[in-house]
Amino acid sequence: MVLVPKMACVLEEDEYPFHGLLPKKETGAHLFISKYPHYDGRGVVIAILDTGVDPGAPGLQVTTNGKPKIIDIIDTTGSGDIVTSTVVEAKENTINGLTGRKLTIPVSWKNPTGNYHIGVLNAYKLYPKGLKERIQKERRQKMWEPGHRQAMTDVLRRQDIFDTAHPTVTKQEEKLEKDDLTCLHDHLISSDKRFSDPGPVFDCVVFHDGSTWQVCVDTSEVGNLAESTLLSSFKENHKFSTFSDADMLNYSVNVYDDGNLLSIVTNACSHGTHVASIAAANFPDEPYKNGLAPGAQILAIKIGDSRLGSMETGSALVRAMIEVIRAKADLVNFSYGEASHIPNSGRVCDIINEAVDKHNIIFVSSAGNNGPALSTVGCPGGTTNNIIGVGAYVSSEMMTAEYSIWKKLPGMQYTWSSRGPTTDGALGVSLTAPGGAITSVPNWTLRGSQLMNGTSMSSPNACGSIALILSGLKANGASYTTFSIRRSLENTALKIDTIEVFALGQGMIQVDKAFEHAVTNVDAPERNIRFNVTVNGGRGIYLRDALQQKQPSRFQVSIEPIFSDSTDPREKILLQLHLCLATNVSWVSTPTVLELMNTIRSFSIIVDPRGLPNGYHFTEIQAFDVTDPARGALFRIPVTVLVPVSVTDTINYQWTSDVLSFQAGQIHRRFITVPKGATWAELCLSSLDNVQARFVVHAVQLQKKSAYRVNEFYKFFNLMENAEVSYAFSVFGESTLEVALAKWWANPGDVRVKYTLNFHSLEPSEKSITMHAAGGVMRLNVQSNLKQEELSPTISIKNCVQPLRPSDAKIKPLGSRDVLTEGRQIYELLLTYNFHQSKTSEITPNCPLLSDLLYESEYESQLWMLFDSNKQYIGAGDAYPQQYTLKLEKGDYTLRFQVRHEKKEMLEKIKDMVMLIDQKLSTSFTIDMFPSVLSALNGKNKFNTMNLMAGNSVPIFIPPIPDDRLPKGATLGQILTGTMTLAKGDLGKKDSYPFMYVLTQTPHKASNTKADKSKDKNKEEEFADAIRDLKIAWMSKLEGNAIFEDLVGQYSDHIPLFVAKMHSLEVDKDRTKMLDEIVIAADKVISVINQSELVAYYAIKHDTRADAHLIKLDMEKKKGYLISALCTKGCAIADMELNDQKMSDGVTSSTKNSEKLKAVDEIFNDVQKWADTEEKKVIGFTLKHAIVHNYYGRQLKLLAKSHDESRGTKDQDKRFIEIYKQLGWHHLQTYMENLLSVKYPHDYIPF
Repeated sequence: MVLVPKMACVLEEDEYPFHGLLPKKETGAHLFISKYPHYDGRGVVIAILDTGVDPGAPGLQVTTNGKPKIIDIIDTTGSGDIVTSTVVEAKENTINGLTGRKLTIPVSWKNPTGNYHIGVLNAYKLYPKGLKERIQKERRQKMWEPGHRQAMTDVLRRQDIFDTAHPTVTKQEEKLEKDDLTCLHDHLISSDKRFSDPGPVFDCVVFHDGSTWQVCVDTSEVGNLAESTLLSSFKENHKFSTFSDADMLNYSVNVYDDGNLLSIVTNACSHGTHVASIAAANFPDEPYKNGLAPGAQILAIKIGDSRLGSMETGSALVRAMIEVIRAKADLVNFSYGEASHIPNSGRVCDIINEAVDKHNIIFVSSAGNNGPALSTVGCPGGTTNNIIGVGAYVSSEMMTAEYSIWKKLPGMQYTWSSRGPTTDGALGVSLTAPGGAITSVPNWTLRGSQLMNGTSMSSPNACGSIALILSGLKANGASYTTFSIRRSLENTALKIDTIEVFALGQGMIQVDKAFEHAVTNVDAPERNIRFNVTVNGGRGIYLRDALQQKQPSRFQVSIEPIFSDSTDPREKILLQLHLCLATNVSWVSTPTVLELMNTIRSFSIIVDPRGLPNGYHFTEIQAFDVTDPARGALFRIPVTVLVPVSVTDTINYQWTSDVLSFQAGQIHRRFITVPKGATWAELCLSSLDNVQARFVVHAVQLQKKSAYRVNEFYKFFNLMENAEVSYAFSVFGESTLEVALAKWWANPGDVRVKYTLNFHSLEPSEKSITMHAAGGVMRLNVQSNLKQEELSPTISIKNCVQPLRPSDAKIKPLGSRDVLTEGRQIYELLLTYNFHQSKTSEITPNCPLLSDLLYESEYESQLWMLFDSNKQYIGAGDAYPQQYTLKLEKGDYTLRFQVRHEKKEMLEKIKDMVMLIDQKLSTSFTIDMFPSVLSALNGKNKFNTMNLMAGNSVPIFIPPIPDDRLPKGATLGQILTGTMTLAKGDLGKKDSYPFMYVLTQTPHKASNTKADKSKDKNKEEEFADAIRDLKIAWMSKLEGNAIFEDLVGQYSDHIPLFVAKMHSLEVDKDRTKMLDEIVIAADKVISVINQSELVAYYAIKHDTRADAHLIKLDMEKKKGYLISALCTKGCAIADMELNDQKMSDGVTSSTKNSEKLKAVDEIFNDVQKWADTEEKKVIGFTLKHAIVHNYYGRQLKLLAKSHDESRGTKDQDKRFIEIYKQLGWHHLQTYMENLLSVKYPHDYIPF
């Protein structure tokens, strides 16, 4: 017996608010299933376009009638694509994988052809961020740290033994041995600091068993394929596997292009699984956990690109719609969206609209999480005609069950739920549904369920609700169209008086009522019709600015009935609707009747906003069929008017709110006409109570063809008791500014506040400043339009931009995944850009022609991927460049950029498109400004601070940036970018203007005077020398000794001739057979150089001779020849020694070997007289010296130094592996072996 402590209240199980965990009461879904238990989504397929769905997550295995819950899993992003075009044949049941591992083929596999396609997968490429961080930590603890600690202990012990045995180190060998031990210790320390786990690296094997493609991912990482799962496409047998028990990341596969491309499908984050569970999870034993439609099946399509942190791409969406149509899905849920500059436009939106119109697919999407200000709906959910955009509601039950809020609050819209209307007048939000849930997430999270909220959650709640309706209609054999279902939903939705229409849309979905409406009106004459409403080119009326409201406005409305593709032509002929047009306000005048047939009908309406009080006003003109008005509105024309207040204080230009009282979730909106000429506003908010509260301030101004985020200020903050906070943001004049102040929805309690808006103005004559270095002194005028302002101009340069033209451009048709309906082939344009990074810095690639456009773009995708000189993938980015900044080391890079379209001519237009590489400067700097041209020229009397009176302007002069202040390496054509601020105060500096400085050619540096050896020579002698030098240059390019033999008789003391001979032998393909000749050639170079002369020269402290600079050049050249000859000779003798060691299995005790080792040591000592042994030109020989003596620590140090100075080579990395193997450092050996496949891929990863 369990004793329960006596409490004030203990809930019984039946009192627990289970319904609030995954809400169904609010939409009536739970009552509908209770009434119609078999209309639970059966027969309905919901396509979940998201980050991917985990087929192993709880509740996603079977439907209520025993069918597979997920019918197919597809990755349309390309982020899981593995090139498997390499084909090999098995020999003795083994093949060599691309990782270098030997793969054993199980005897149970059937492969009639004997051919295997192979590829390689770096698992971290597919790991979601949270999983990658967890596994990296676990792998470090398990696979790195134990071995590293042991290696460090062994080295420290060896050092201690050596120090004990050699208290005084005097001999060269002892110094080198001690240094070797120090290098081992240092290498372990640096390796630990630099350790960056490449993750599991798997070989992938693809083959055809005679009936289908089979795939095996070698998750054993040792080549034992029998331990790994053999998979075919998920839709064939609904099988999936897990990479490991540690990661618990489930994956499935698809094979394309006749086995040459493998798609490994995972999920990019937990979002998609959570969304799918809300829509359709099924828990037979725990029905309270069920999704809205537990009987529905799911088509899981991953459109969130793992390379982009789960960001959607246009190409993924287009591919997804192709798959949705192929699978004949009934519904699409899309819990994604971005701010859009142009609503209801763009290629991606056109393809979605086509799927709805022509294929009867109902598309449901999130409205956005960017409230509380108006006109913040996202695209496509809130901006596209044929999409049902869903807002997010939180009920009292949800607050209790999901958020454990201590005080019972009324249901409300979440503060962050986006609001309409759209910029072209549409309502924006169609419907509302509960926007939070605790439900299943992927297994790799190591949690069964999780709380998430957002319109991402309200959308699948609505989508699952619609699936119930469709399930009932299908069970009854009732036909429907996307248009008829939407009308049923909107005409029966529940109005909630406390929630404004811009957030609520037509209301909260009511499943039972919508179903009854759909059944009752199954034969309605408009069942197959979408009414296309246009108002002066928009989709509604939206009067936002005061200038639009001074007199009545007339609007031309056009109504076009658009039939679904399957409509019988006779039905089109018979269409004749007798419509009544109605509105509930007096300030809108509209005709009362409209006779509509199968043609476009137009009429005028008049909106007279004069006399309306300040604030927002909304109405709809609704069209009813007079023969059956109970069917509800057939179409609606939304009308929105925002009446702003004017700033009447023309001295301080300050506007003050009333005292505002707030409860949880309450929003106070104020619309203010920004004074003409204002450039920034300061908002000062004061708490009037001894209460702490959480607030959001959201300020938005709209511009034509610009997204709301272009002129948006958003701040979430805690307002302390009786405290005051201030914020500043840019504004522009004669336009309405909305200030939405909201108390956070989950913050109980009442509080009073008050705020003021202070408008300021320091307006430059150019809002975007571009200055050319060759343009002389630039003049800007700055005017104070409103009142006295403190002017303190500053220009700060932070970035250097390098424009690039493509080095290659190719257009080609894509594969089977990229064919639209009616056989419309999609093509790709692949552009290649090459650039060099001179030092380590952060860069941001940017394609200005297409940037900041996604859904509204004419092109369906823009994706770039960056690779180093070894083709190793570095990173990727898409339409929003500011989100993708990469830190690059010094080296050469290739950027590949893909754009897609079904029309080749559209791609031909942009084949020469410029790409910008925006590089962050290591140190930003400011540009000096001056009050006059004269001071700008002489650099004196810089512009400081001044008070600028209202109505006055002042010129500012900007001279070209001095050459010594330009960033190192900045060259012709590059652009320096930054910002200009004008106000002195910190708040005023929030108002900034973009500044660009176009660089011209850098000044020529005076070169050192070169020795003119030809001054005493005639033309014939100069010609002879030129011929000689040309022949010498060609010695290493031609085989044989003819050139050398021809020249040596004439120029027996010409050092470059013998150096060239030595180098030609050194680079010969048969070098290993010519080591003796190389030594002889090097000795010849050494012999013709007067070393005594060199020693005497370098002993001189100050050379006062007239031609000292010429002598210096000559001596430096001879010194370089000598060092090169010594190193070349040393390397050749070292290679002889290594060959002898190989022949004698590493034994080095013979007299002959001792002589060679002694020779190498002597050369090593000689080299040290002239150069540092770690100099770039010497390091190759120093490394050979370390190798012949088995100084592993020194080898590691020198190899690491070579890596630091360049990107290193695969051979160098293999040498690292060999050294680690010799040392017994198996953790480092394994690390490097895994790194090889990642660092040196066979080809670029595909798009």
